[in-house]
Amino acid sequence: MDFTSFNWADYLGLFAAFLSAITFIPQVIQAYKTKSVKDLSTGMLLIVFTSVIVWLIYGFAKGLLPVIIANSIIFILSIVLLYFKATFKE
Repeated sequence: MDFTSFNWADYLGLFAAFLSAITFIPQVIQAYKTKSVKDLSTGMLLIVFTSVIVWLIYGFAKGLLPVIIANSIIFILSIVLLYFKATFKE
């Protein structure tokens, strides 16, 4: 992708993608430090995981870099939280 052809809306989209992507980072860090995810809803995590997959398909189909970036990061963080949910004793 040629970043020189980006306009203000493209940069805004990238910034929004960045903000969306980092929303799970504090939760991942907290869960790792405390080794506790008892307050995390498995249902919520599965809904987020499913929605991210749908967003990724949409983003790739439309070639929308901000959507792809944000949801790729959230996908990875969701997998980490689901892994923690499956492995940490509550």
